[in-house]
Amino acid sequence: MRAASVLTATLSFRPREGILVKDAEWLEVPLDVLRAAVPWRTFRWSKGQKHYSGTYWSATQRDHVIYESRLELARLLFADFDTSVLGIIAQPFLLTVTLDGMARRHVPDFLLLTMTGPVIVDVKPAHRVTAPKVAVTFAWTRHVVESRGWRYEVWSEPPTSRLENIRLLAGYRRPWLFDQHLMNALMSEPFNGVSLTDVISSQPGWPGETVKATVLHLLWQQRFVTDLDHPLSRGHLLWTPT
Repeated sequence: MRAASVLTATLSFRPREGILVKDAEWLEVPLDVLRAAVPWRTFRWSKGQKHYSGTYWSATQRDHVIYESRLELARLLFADFDTSVLGIIAQPFLLTVTLDGMARRHVPDFLLLTMTGPVIVDVKPAHRVTAPKVAVTFAWTRHVVESRGWRYEVWSEPPTSRLENIRLLAGYRRPWLFDQHLMNALMSEPFNGVSLTDVISSQPGWPGETVKATVLHLLWQQRFVTDLDHPLSRGHLLWTPT
Protein backbone atom coordinates (compact mmCIF):
# COMPACT_ATOMS: atom_id res chain seq x y z
CA MET A 1 0.00 0.00 0.00
CA ARG A 2 1.33 3.42 -0.97
CA ALA A 3 1.16 6.45 1.27
CA ALA A 4 -1.82 8.72 0.63
CA SER A 5 -0.95 11.75 -1.48
CA VAL A 6 -1.50 14.89 0.53
CA LEU A 7 -2.24 16.67 -2.74
CA THR A 8 -5.36 14.52 -3.21
CA ALA A 9 -6.67 15.16 0.30
CA THR A 10 -9.91 17.10 0.57
CA LEU A 11 -12.04 18.28 3.44
CA SER A 12 -15.80 18.54 3.82
CA PHE A 13 -17.36 20.16 6.86
CA ARG A 14 -20.52 21.77 8.20
CA PRO A 15 -20.16 25.39 9.32
CA ARG A 16 -22.26 26.50 12.29
CA GLU A 17 -23.73 29.07 9.95
CA GLY A 18 -23.92 28.74 6.18
CA ILE A 19 -24.02 25.84 3.76
CA LEU A 20 -22.07 22.60 3.66
CA VAL A 21 -18.50 22.97 2.38
CA LYS A 22 -17.55 20.01 0.18
CA ASP A 23 -14.18 18.79 -1.07
CA ALA A 24 -12.08 21.81 -0.11
CA GLU A 25 -8.32 21.31 -0.43
CA TRP A 26 -6.99 19.97 2.87
CA LEU A 27 -3.96 22.24 2.95
CA GLU A 28 -5.99 25.35 2.13
CA VAL A 29 -8.78 25.33 4.74
CA PRO A 30 -7.93 27.76 7.59
CA LEU A 31 -8.02 26.42 11.11
CA ASP A 32 -10.21 29.36 12.18
CA VAL A 33 -12.95 28.09 9.86
CA LEU A 34 -12.88 24.64 11.48
CA ARG A 35 -13.25 26.13 14.96
CA ALA A 36 -16.89 26.79 14.10
CA ALA A 37 -17.62 23.40 12.53
CA VAL A 38 -20.54 21.36 13.81
CA PRO A 39 -20.45 17.53 13.95
CA TRP A 40 -20.34 15.86 10.58
CA ARG A 41 -22.71 13.06 11.56
CA THR A 42 -26.03 13.22 13.34
CA PHE A 43 -27.08 10.83 16.08
CA ARG A 44 -28.88 7.64 15.28
CA TRP A 45 -30.39 5.43 17.95
CA SER A 46 -31.71 1.92 17.51
CA LYS A 47 -32.98 -0.78 19.80
CA GLY A 48 -30.19 -3.04 20.99
CA GLN A 49 -27.34 -0.83 19.75
CA LYS A 50 -24.03 -1.70 21.36
CA HIS A 51 -22.62 1.80 21.78
CA TYR A 52 -23.79 4.72 23.86
CA SER A 53 -24.20 8.13 22.26
CA GLY A 54 -24.82 11.35 24.12
CA THR A 55 -23.85 14.93 24.83
CA TYR A 56 -21.45 16.23 27.45
CA TRP A 57 -21.46 19.80 28.76
CA SER A 58 -17.84 20.90 28.40
CA ALA A 59 -16.40 23.51 30.75
CA THR A 60 -13.80 24.24 28.07
CA GLN A 61 -16.36 24.88 25.34
CA ARG A 62 -19.10 26.29 27.58
CA ASP A 63 -21.35 24.18 25.39
CA HIS A 64 -22.39 20.61 24.74
CA VAL A 65 -20.08 18.27 22.82
CA ILE A 66 -21.34 15.01 21.34
CA TYR A 67 -19.83 11.56 21.73
CA GLU A 68 -20.72 8.20 20.20
CA SER A 69 -19.30 5.77 22.74
CA ARG A 70 -18.35 5.56 26.40
CA LEU A 71 -14.70 5.57 25.35
CA GLU A 72 -15.22 8.81 23.42
CA LEU A 73 -16.84 10.26 26.54
CA ALA A 74 -13.75 9.28 28.51
CA ARG A 75 -11.55 11.14 26.00
CA LEU A 76 -13.84 14.14 26.30
CA LEU A 77 -13.41 14.12 30.08
CA PHE A 78 -9.64 14.04 29.73
CA ALA A 79 -9.69 16.88 27.18
CA ASP A 80 -11.98 18.98 29.35
CA PHE A 81 -9.69 18.45 32.34
CA ASP A 82 -6.55 19.34 30.37
CA THR A 83 -5.70 23.00 30.96
CA SER A 84 -3.72 23.15 27.71
CA VAL A 85 -6.89 22.41 25.69
CA LEU A 86 -8.63 25.59 24.56
CA GLY A 87 -11.35 24.11 22.35
CA ILE A 88 -13.00 20.76 21.55
CA ILE A 89 -14.77 20.06 18.26
CA ALA A 90 -16.42 16.67 17.79
CA GLN A 91 -16.44 15.02 14.33
CA PRO A 92 -14.94 18.18 12.83
CA PHE A 93 -14.82 17.12 9.18
CA LEU A 94 -14.86 14.37 6.57
CA LEU A 95 -11.37 13.73 5.21
CA THR A 96 -11.05 12.12 1.76
CA VAL A 97 -7.91 10.89 -0.02
CA THR A 98 -7.06 8.77 -3.02
CA LEU A 99 -5.13 5.69 -1.94
CA ASP A 100 -4.05 2.96 -4.38
CA GLY A 101 -6.47 4.40 -6.91
CA MET A 102 -9.43 4.32 -4.52
CA ALA A 103 -11.19 7.07 -2.59
CA ARG A 104 -10.84 6.60 1.16
CA ARG A 105 -12.92 8.58 3.67
CA HIS A 106 -12.69 9.12 7.41
CA VAL A 107 -14.34 11.32 10.04
CA PRO A 108 -11.97 11.84 13.00
CA ASP A 109 -13.54 11.83 16.45
CA PHE A 110 -12.20 15.13 17.79
CA LEU A 111 -10.24 18.23 16.90
CA LEU A 112 -8.55 19.65 20.00
CA LEU A 113 -7.32 23.21 19.91
CA THR A 114 -4.38 23.31 22.30
CA MET A 115 -1.74 25.77 23.42
CA THR A 116 0.80 23.87 21.31
CA GLY A 117 -1.34 23.54 18.18
CA PRO A 118 -4.20 21.46 16.75
CA VAL A 119 -4.53 17.79 17.62
CA ILE A 120 -6.71 15.37 15.66
CA VAL A 121 -7.89 12.48 17.84
CA ASP A 122 -9.28 9.10 16.90
CA VAL A 123 -10.69 7.00 19.74
CA LYS A 124 -10.61 3.23 19.43
CA PRO A 125 -10.47 0.30 21.91
CA ALA A 126 -6.93 -1.06 22.13
CA HIS A 127 -7.90 -4.49 20.80
CA ARG A 128 -9.23 -2.93 17.58
CA VAL A 129 -6.38 -0.51 16.78
CA THR A 130 -4.36 -3.16 14.94
CA ALA A 131 -7.25 -4.53 12.88
CA PRO A 132 -6.12 -4.24 9.24
CA LYS A 133 -8.85 -1.88 8.02
CA VAL A 134 -8.53 0.35 11.11
CA ALA A 135 -4.73 0.40 10.94
CA VAL A 136 -4.80 1.45 7.28
CA THR A 137 -7.26 4.26 7.98
CA PHE A 138 -5.25 5.55 10.92
CA ALA A 139 -2.00 5.36 8.95
CA TRP A 140 -3.17 7.52 6.06
CA THR A 141 -5.01 9.87 8.40
CA ARG A 142 -1.81 10.40 10.41
CA HIS A 143 0.15 11.07 7.22
CA VAL A 144 -2.35 13.67 6.02
CA VAL A 145 -2.83 15.36 9.41
CA GLU A 146 0.90 15.64 10.08
CA SER A 147 1.45 17.16 6.62
CA ARG A 148 0.00 20.38 8.07
CA GLY A 149 2.23 20.26 11.12
CA TRP A 150 -0.71 19.18 13.26
CA ARG A 151 -0.51 16.33 15.74
CA TYR A 152 -2.42 13.08 15.40
CA GLU A 153 -3.39 10.82 18.29
CA VAL A 154 -4.99 7.40 18.54
CA TRP A 155 -6.46 7.12 22.03
CA SER A 156 -7.48 3.91 23.78
CA GLU A 157 -8.52 2.92 27.30
CA PRO A 158 -6.89 5.08 30.00
CA PRO A 159 -5.80 3.85 33.46
CA THR A 160 -8.97 3.04 35.42
CA SER A 161 -8.19 5.00 38.60
CA ARG A 162 -7.25 8.15 36.70
CA LEU A 163 -10.43 7.99 34.62
CA GLU A 164 -12.63 7.48 37.67
CA ASN A 165 -10.96 10.36 39.51
CA ILE A 166 -11.40 12.72 36.57
CA ARG A 167 -15.00 11.54 36.16
CA LEU A 168 -15.59 12.38 39.84
CA LEU A 169 -14.00 15.83 39.54
CA ALA A 170 -16.02 16.54 36.39
CA GLY A 171 -19.10 16.58 38.58
CA TYR A 172 -17.71 19.80 40.07
CA ARG A 173 -16.72 21.49 36.79
CA ARG A 174 -19.44 24.19 36.60
CA PRO A 175 -17.82 27.35 37.99
CA TRP A 176 -21.00 29.34 38.69
CA LEU A 177 -22.00 26.87 41.42
CA PHE A 178 -19.14 27.87 43.72
CA ASP A 179 -18.65 30.88 45.99
CA GLN A 180 -15.76 33.03 44.81
CA HIS A 181 -14.99 34.25 48.35
CA LEU A 182 -14.55 30.67 49.56
CA MET A 183 -12.40 29.82 46.56
CA ASN A 184 -10.21 32.85 47.21
CA ALA A 185 -9.87 31.88 50.88
CA LEU A 186 -8.80 28.36 49.97
CA MET A 187 -6.36 29.48 47.29
CA SER A 188 -4.74 31.96 49.68
CA GLU A 189 -3.68 29.13 52.01
CA PRO A 190 -0.24 27.49 51.54
CA PHE A 191 -1.56 23.95 51.02
CA ASN A 192 1.47 21.88 50.13
CA GLY A 193 1.38 18.26 51.23
CA VAL A 194 -1.82 18.85 53.25
CA SER A 195 -4.45 16.12 53.35
CA LEU A 196 -7.84 16.64 51.78
CA THR A 197 -9.39 16.20 55.25
CA ASP A 198 -7.28 19.01 56.69
CA VAL A 199 -7.98 21.30 53.75
CA ILE A 200 -11.73 20.79 54.25
CA SER A 201 -11.31 21.57 57.96
CA SER A 202 -9.37 24.76 57.26
CA GLN A 203 -12.52 26.87 56.73
CA PRO A 204 -14.56 26.48 59.95
CA GLY A 205 -16.94 29.26 58.97
CA TRP A 206 -18.31 27.20 56.09
CA PRO A 207 -20.25 23.90 56.04
CA GLY A 208 -17.88 20.99 55.49
CA GLU A 209 -19.73 19.68 52.43
CA THR A 210 -19.57 23.13 50.83
CA VAL A 211 -15.83 23.31 51.42
CA LYS A 212 -15.33 19.78 50.11
CA ALA A 213 -17.26 20.53 46.91
CA THR A 214 -15.25 23.72 46.41
CA VAL A 215 -11.95 21.91 46.92
CA LEU A 216 -13.00 19.32 44.33
CA HIS A 217 -13.85 22.16 41.95
CA LEU A 218 -10.39 23.65 42.49
CA LEU A 219 -8.88 20.22 41.81
CA TRP A 220 -10.87 20.14 38.57
CA GLN A 221 -9.48 23.56 37.68
CA GLN A 222 -6.04 22.33 38.78
CA ARG A 223 -5.64 25.22 41.18
CA PHE A 224 -4.77 22.33 43.49
CA VAL A 225 -3.19 19.08 42.33
CA THR A 226 -2.99 15.60 43.81
CA ASP A 227 -2.19 12.01 42.84
CA LEU A 228 -4.95 10.94 40.45
CA ASP A 229 -3.45 7.54 39.72
CA HIS A 230 -4.97 6.08 42.88
CA PRO A 231 -8.62 6.28 44.03
CA LEU A 232 -9.22 9.70 45.54
CA SER A 233 -9.64 9.66 49.31
CA ARG A 234 -9.65 12.09 52.23
CA GLY A 235 -6.07 11.05 52.91
CA HIS A 236 -4.85 12.35 49.56
CA LEU A 237 -2.29 15.12 49.85
CA LEU A 238 -2.95 18.37 48.00
CA TRP A 239 -0.41 20.72 46.51
CA THR A 240 -0.55 24.19 45.02
CA PRO A 241 1.04 24.19 41.52
CA THR A 242 4.07 26.41 41.18
